[in-house]
This record gives sequence, structure tokens and C-alpha cells, in this order.
Amino acid sequence: MSAINVLPVRTRRQKRAFLTFPWKVYKHDPLWVPPLISERRKTIDPRRGLFFKNGYARLFVAWRKGKPVGTIACAEDRNNTAARGYGECMIGFFECVDDYAVAEALFDRATAWAREHKLVGLYGTYNLDREESRGVLIEGRDQPPASYCGHNPPYYQGFFERYGFQKDGEDGLAYIIRVDLSTPEVQHMMKLAEKIRQRKNITVRGGNLRDVDGEIDRVLELQNRGLAHFPGFTPYTRDSIEAMIRPVLDILDPELVLFAEVDGKTVGWFPGVPNMNEVLIHVNGLRRPWDYLRLLRYARLKPKTLAVKSVAVLPEYWDTGVGVLLFDEMARRAAAKGYQWVDLSVTGEDNTDTFPLARRMGAKIYKRYRFYRKQLSAGKG
Repeated sequence: MSAINVLPVRTRRQKRAFLTFPWKVYKHDPLWVPPLISERRKTIDPRRGLFFKNGYARLFVAWRKGKPVGTIACAEDRNNTAARGYGECMIGFFECVDDYAVAEALFDRATAWAREHKLVGLYGTYNLDREESRGVLIEGRDQPPASYCGHNPPYYQGFFERYGFQKDGEDGLAYIIRVDLSTPEVQHMMKLAEKIRQRKNITVRGGNLRDVDGEIDRVLELQNRGLAHFPGFTPYTRDSIEAMIRPVLDILDPELVLFAEVDGKTVGWFPGVPNMNEVLIHVNGLRRPWDYLRLLRYARLKPKTLAVKSVAVLPEYWDTGVGVLLFDEMARRAAAKGYQWVDLSVTGEDNTDTFPLARRMGAKIYKRYRFYRKQLSAGKG
């Protein structure tokens, strides 16, 4: 068997190999949505990537007979270290040919890197981003992922578990909801929402693009207070919220970025963005000049799916019906704008805030992502 060498990315050639290797893994996978190569290049650049404001990372490529056969990124997120009181190695950009020997070599290199930096374990996957393509897809390969969701071959799960990784917390679930106001589930929710409107002084508005900075401040409070009860929650920074919102301002429909208010105070939000993966799946990550011609063709395509990535309500308003009104308003507005489906992802499998509301609208689980952790002992592995 040929030797496998896992080397750090230092040269321009090595960086190109790291960035473009996924095209080898997914060459014949019609469900894969190629990442925009320019955005991925920015993400891994210490001078431009948001992650590097509060963390550091090293990229590796596995080589065999002079050809790349796998990639992995090892990183420490100092925000997580501060929140937990100890440091762990976050792994991401894990891509690998169907050969466990390659995966083992990559994981061994991550283990060595973690020990070099006095980190006590490995966890992931996170691609230097807490929102983008997180987790290993273990169920749901019958349709492409929606925006911000990942996709990977089925053998990745076996590679992680064979190496000794354990499931870390809840699986992340992606729900899909048909936009049809005539279904019994939605009709029931709409009647409940009407009763809440009559009894409570709760209003729902769209996003205000004239006050983006103010909206970012509101979202920061909602995310940090509304999600703080989840195990292992790490507070968002303003930079992370800004990085989540500003890149999509050009495609946002402010009428579908919903905020709930009580007596003028913002108490919840429920953002919907067009599922641009329906376009990106056709443009090859804009790797080649001619891919921009494809973009001109497919940019006119109106996505059928609206992607919803967060539901956050301040704790003191959890039992007031705010969530019901946000779901109801989103259903009405999405239907009026011609969307056929809503993707709600990724949320914990035991999320008692989202699941009851999603089920009330007839949601079905269509993808499952798993997060892994491996504690490091004094010896190998």
C-alpha cells in the first residue's frame, strides 16, 4: 500500500489542492452543491476570514503518489475555549476518498495537532463557521441540501465512528414544510394564532433595511438570550451576527425576515431567505470563467424553497404565543410570494421550542446531521 502523507498547506499549489479537492469526491454526485470558490478562499484566509478574529487554524492535505486524497482543517475557537474553560480542536473541511486509511491518517494528524496546542479533544465538523455546513450528514440523501446545510458521502459516518468519535449532543435535524394554507395542520395553527392576536399585544413586522445596524443589535440579543438554554451554547459575537446577515442583504426579502414586538420591544425573530442552493447547484462554484455564463442563465430562477435558519424568542416571552404568530405570519407571507416549501434547519432533535411548532404545520424530518467528539488520552488516539 502506498504511503499517505498529511502535510500542512503552505504553498499556492497546496492551497489550490485544498480548495478544489471536493470536486474529486463529488464528481458523480448529483446532490452536491459546489461551494463558491471565492467565498471558501475568503473563509480560510487568516487576513479575511471571520473565524480568525477569535481563533487560529491549520489546513492539511493528505497526499498519496503525489495526488490529494483528503483534506482537514484543525482549529481552536477561543470563544468556545473561554465558554468551556478548556480548549478543544475543532475539525472541519473534512473530505476524503473512500479509503479508511486516508481518514485515519487525517484524524491522526488532527490528534497530533491538538496535542501540540494542548487541546483535550476533537469535535466537529465545523468549516470555520458555526452556521455553514456543520455536522456530518447521516440521513437524507434523496434531495440536495438547502442553503447553509452540508452534504457528504455515506461512508464519512463510518470513518468517524471507526476512529472512536462519539455522538456529541443532539443530532441536527432539517425539517421540510409544504407551503399550503389549506392543510388541516396549518388551518389549526392559523385559528390559534388569531386567538392569540385577540388576547395579546403582539405584532409581527418585516426587517428594516434602513436600520441594518440596529437590526443586527436586536438579533444579537435574541440569539444570545433566546438560545442560551441549549447545552454547550457559545454566545454569538456581534461580528458573527454581522457576518451572517450582511452577505445575504442583496437577496433578502425584508418582508420574510420577521420580528415580533410587544409594546415596541423586539422579543423574537424568524428569518427566511431564498434557498439559493437551487441556483448554486448549477454553477460549479464559479470555478471557471464559463461558469459565469451558467450563472446568468440560472440567476433568473426563482427558488421554490424558503430557508429558515433560526427561531429565537426572549425567555420571558416563551409562553405568550410569540412563536405561533411568527410561524403563522411566515406561512401566510411565503404562500403569498409563491414559495412551495420551507426548509427549517438545523435544529436539535430534542428542541422543545421548534419541534412542536414545526409539527403543528405538518413538518417532516428530511435530513439528519451528527456532531462528533473524541476526548484525547495521554497515548495515541
